[in-house]
Amino acid sequence: MTNELGHQLRHTILRLARRVRAERADNAMSDGKLSVLFMLANEGAQTLGSLSEHERVTPPSMNRTINALVEAGLVTRVADATDGRKVAIDVTDAGRRLVKETRRRRDAWFASRLNTLSADERATLDAAETILRRLADQ
Repeated sequence: MTNELGHQLRHTILRLARRVRAERADNAMSDGKLSVLFMLANEGAQTLGSLSEHERVTPPSMNRTINALVEAGLVTRVADATDGRKVAIDVTDAGRRLVKETRRRRDAWFASRLNTLSADERATLDAAETILRRLADQ
């Protein structure tokens, strides 16, 4: 039973995540680039190394992603005021607007789906969210 439940939950969560990720302000932007923008918007300026670690990619791969985001005007490189060798990557106003619009679209998509459920179904999802978050945080 546990293996089957695990398979079903994993499959359903992945499908739901894919569907939510499809709601974005820029349909041409890759999930990886959008993930970096969200990280910077949520956590503030980061080094290339910390972004690479967070996204679990190599620094050269992250550098290519950052170069593309810089070229698009969505992030900027900022020299450290105390150590000129260090560079931080930060999101621009245009990047923040893209993140904000993507969040708005994803929230609207989810709200429209939740509104089709009964009060009992929403209560069940409310209880499940706590459990799923606990699993995700382990």
